[in-house]
Formats: sequence, structure tokens, C-alpha cells
Amino acid sequence: MNQQQTTLLETIGENLRSVKQKMREAAARSGLHTEQPKLVAVTKYAREEWIETLYELGQRDFGENRPQQLAQRFERYTQHRSWNDVNWHLIGQLQRNKVKLVLGKTACIHSIASFRLLEKVEHLSAEMGAPIRLLLQVNISGEQSKQGFHAEELLRNPARLASTPSLSICGLMTMAPRSEDEEPVRKTFRGLRELRDRLQPLVPQGTVLDELSMGMSGDFEIAIEEGATIVRIGSRLFQNCPADSP
Repeated sequence: MNQQQTTLLETIGENLRSVKQKMREAAARSGLHTEQPKLVAVTKYAREEWIETLYELGQRDFGENRPQQLAQRFERYTQHRSWNDVNWHLIGQLQRNKVKLVLGKTACIHSIASFRLLEKVEHLSAEMGAPIRLLLQVNISGEQSKQGFHAEELLRNPARLASTPSLSICGLMTMAPRSEDEEPVRKTFRGLRELRDRLQPLVPQGTVLDELSMGMSGDFEIAIEEGATIVRIGSRLFQNCPADSP
């Protein structure tokens, strides 16, 4: 291992330890967790050597924003490098014509934002024999720039949220508004947890909404304090990485 590789391992290792420590502390403060939240390392802008360093450090859940990029990462690492213990998460927008691209490659889709998309995924997962876990994206903040279900839309149609042999609806996802004020951020995350608690008794038997995917590099501690079971972190893991890493 050369000096640049050693420096990269040390830098990303320290970032990863710091993030995990903050996650543990936030979970302890919240009193809402029986298990530690899961860290999904977002690799949208990550260099390949950064991803490989995270893998070397034991990280096994990675998130991609674009279906094409996820398919490429899957092919490069899971197929060619035999990273068979890695879970690839699609955390960004998914269009109906891109569903086939990710089925069989992603452990979980975090961004099911409409009933039309849900039905498309269900149909294709059954047709392709590619069972899939997914989360429903909810626009808790009500921002027009954000996609997702509205809370009342889900509460009015709980029967449409049935898990099947090919599809498991396992929770909800949201994004908080960008704000220097903590309150609207916390309100958004709390709103997703409260929606889950209202929705769970209404959904068909067999659908268990255990997961709350919320919180990114700038607000993951607040998200965990409000009950996040999955956080999606990218830039915090790669800060101070050498610009000329090999």
C-alpha cells in the first residue's frame, strides 16, 4: 500500500468512525431505537477508490441516485469484483421506464413516489422473478420541488399498500427542507414517523412498515433523534479526501 492509499484509508476511516459515533449518540438521545440505524453510504459523486476504501473498512450498504449509475456499480463491483455481500440502494428518482434497469440489482428502492410507479414495479418484479424491497417516498414538507406521496393520499388508500411474494413494502422515506432553522427539519422527520404510526394499523396484513429512511449529511442526527432507521450519507464520509488520490 503506497502513501496515498494509506492517507485515503486513514481519512475515510476517521470520517466513517465519526459518523457512526454521532449516529450512536443520536440514537441514545432519542430513546426510540431498539437497534442502531443503518448507514447507507451515498456514492453519487464518489471516486472508485473511495468506494473501495469504504468496502475495505467494512461498509456494505451503498446508495446511488441514478438507475444507470447503480446498474454500472453493480456490474463493476458485484459481478466483476464478486462483492456479493454488498447491498445497493436506489435512493434517487426512478422513472417507470427505468424499473427494469435496477430490478435484480438493488436491495431496496427508497423512492417509490406514486401508485403508478408502485404498480409498475410490482408487475415487473413478478414478471422477472426479482423480489424487491421498497420504501414509499412521502412529501411531508409539502414543497412543490419535491416528489412523493402526500400523507392523506396514503391514508385514504391503505389497501393499495399490500406486500406480495415479489414485492415488500417495508417503510417510508422523506427529505427535509434545506433550512438553517432546525425546527422545520425536525418537524418533517417527526411527521414521517407519525404518519408511519397512523398508517401501520391500516395497511393489509403482511405489510410491516419498519423502516424510516430519512436524514443526510447535514441533518442525520436530527433524523435519528426522530426515529430514522436508515440514514443516507455521502459528503460527510468523503470530506478531506486527497484530491490526487490514485
